[in-house]
Amino acid sequence: MVGIKELKNRLTYYLRLTRRGDRIIVTDRGAPVALIHGIDGVDTDTMEERLAALAGKGMVRLPTKPVKLAPFRPIGVKGKAASAIIIEERR
Repeated sequence: MVGIKELKNRLTYYLRLTRRGDRIIVTDRGAPVALIHGIDGVDTDTMEERLAALAGKGMVRLPTKPVKLAPFRPIGVKGKAASAIIIEERR
């Protein structure tokens, strides 16, 4: 268990412990508020968590700047909708 102030002052030390496999319980005025542990073996639910896990294993490199995407604009075409064509092909 470690208090928030101690964690802030010695963050590198506690992160090194988590890399080793330790779990750190963070407390605020003696009450547990968070659990910090290594990323290996974590069930990843969000894309950010999955990317962080892959980056931790050295399989991907995360971007250093936010990516700016152009706004999506659908293209208008004449004829049947693609979904209608697919449904017809399945019959």
